[in-house]
Amino acid sequence: MPKAPPSSLPISALFGVAKPSGPTSMSILDTFKPLIASSRLFVEEKHLNKEKGKTRKAKHTKYAVKIGQGGTLDPLADGVLVVGVGKATKKLSEFLDCVKEYRTTCILGCETDTYDSEGAQVRVAPWRHVTREKVEEALNSFRGELMQAPPIFSALKMDGKPLYEYARKGIPLPRPIEKRKVTVHELELVEWKGSEHSYRYPEKKFTEEERKAVEFALRGVEQVAEVNNDPEPEMPDSVAPTAFVLRMKVSGGTYVRSIVHDLGHALGSAAHVVALTRTRQGRFTLETTEETDRGCVPWEVIEEAAKDVGEKDGEGWTKWEKAVLDKLEIVE
Repeated sequence: MPKAPPSSLPISALFGVAKPSGPTSMSILDTFKPLIASSRLFVEEKHLNKEKGKTRKAKHTKYAVKIGQGGTLDPLADGVLVVGVGKATKKLSEFLDCVKEYRTTCILGCETDTYDSEGAQVRVAPWRHVTREKVEEALNSFRGELMQAPPIFSALKMDGKPLYEYARKGIPLPRPIEKRKVTVHELELVEWKGSEHSYRYPEKKFTEEERKAVEFALRGVEQVAEVNNDPEPEMPDSVAPTAFVLRMKVSGGTYVRSIVHDLGHALGSAAHVVALTRTRQGRFTLETTEETDRGCVPWEVIEEAAKDVGEKDGEGWTKWEKAVLDKLEIVE
């Protein structure tokens, strides 16, 4: 049942949104901003954007209330994105370090620059020798406390420059990428797809120039700075490389993509992420299982409201506002 509306308006609040795969986290917020600006739930009457029907675009527009998110999801990823409005934006940092849960699909035999299917092929390697039993055995080395190195194709900065800029321009890293201590609380293989799936390697491939740029960037800070293919004999296009699904519960700051990438190496192969869902971020979750859990607002409701906010009910609330009311956590 929907929760009763707050007795005092406007409010500041946290709530989870079920982000779809495709859009960036920032574009999700941009879709929300004009809706928030038009809602008495979050904005004082005198500051309301009184534009009716279709909401105006958020770009280059100032709004009377702050909005932010508590941990970016890659465009490829879907699942829980925690949103804060008003004073609740000050609470968002709590969700950067909280425990998170993911479900990810991995494909063997190919490594990409971004460690996921959004990138370009960097290296291919044998994969037919990998069995379910070998994967389950290898996972033992990825549980507990780990020292994890972020991907070189990431936005993390070294001496003020994003790591991906070193890699793309062939600028030598001034020092090794600093490893972070992360904790993998739970990690299990939940589905073995084998070749029964529709995933394929990215069509884009590294050029020889791009390959040398990455090698040059890594040279001097890694003992082995070569990016070489070790392909298996050609197989019919109808035979897909092995894929499987992992479920994990990890500390804040953990790169799921790096776990999959490193697992591929541990198996004597290569691997990258083809699907990723954040199923939980702190107390916000796609499926509520505990009394303190809070579900997420369906993205379809927000997407529909962005086109047309629709009619208000007898209490003066639109469909999207009622959906948020049902999931939000008020911050005083």
